[in-house]
Amino acid sequence: MSKETERQRWQRNFADLLQELRVAQTGVQILFAFLLTLPFSNGFTSTSGFQKDVYIVALLAAAAATAMIISPVAFHRALFRQGRKPELVRFAHKMASAGLAFMLISMVSAVLLITDFVLDRSVALVLSGAAGLWFLTFWVILPFARRNWGEDDIDDEDDDPRSIPGD
Repeated sequence: MSKETERQRWQRNFADLLQELRVAQTGVQILFAFLLTLPFSNGFTSTSGFQKDVYIVALLAAAAATAMIISPVAFHRALFRQGRKPELVRFAHKMASAGLAFMLISMVSAVLLITDFVLDRSVALVLSGAAGLWFLTFWVILPFARRNWGEDDIDDEDDDPRSIPGD
């Protein structure tokens, strides 16, 4: 069994990132579409100033997440056939991470908007805080806690876009 070349590894890392971005892109597009249509619904006129402010935060965070999660495609187009796959993988990794952060902000803001509309504000804040902790647990805490498990596993090192020989 032959080891993959560095070029093959970068190609595999890029393909893996694209698969991850496809999943994230679907989620952020659905959320963004929901937020774009919300002001045109009948009940939106009865929202409070606070709810409208939360809506704007959710909408702008979803827009930022969309831009960042899709940006590796534009970057790939600009670098196509230039042999700069390592740079592309590093960029895509950073954009995906930042996109997920904005997606988290948008999701929690959307939860706050809706729960504040149907429940008492204090309950809405508690539920939104719990939702934020839930996302942070599965998107940040557990993945970073997992980073040190199985340090001897070479495959995990190869999947890390920051583990570049000579960097």
